[in-house]
Amino acid sequence: MTYICDRDVAVPVVYVNAPDTSLAVIYVEGGQYLLYSEPAASGARYGWPSDGSSYVWWTKGDDATLYWKDGSAGSETVILSGCKPG
Repeated sequence: MTYICDRDVAVPVVYVNAPDTSLAVIYVEGGQYLLYSEPAASGARYGWPSDGSSYVWWTKGDDATLYWKDGSAGSETVILSGCKPG
């Protein structure tokens, strides 16, 4: 599926749900990234399983947000918000 975010940025996403894990493959900023399901208080959160820096894709209902997680600073910055299925 493709999400259309603020500034009309398209983010194609493929979700893979297997018995032992859930994955999201996103295409953003000219690259393809594999993200693994992570614990979330609400919605579905996907990121790279390390303490380093990586993208985070977080969906809640029909809305999604793309973050950049800075592993060394321990912070997350919104890159794209207002993402909805297009």
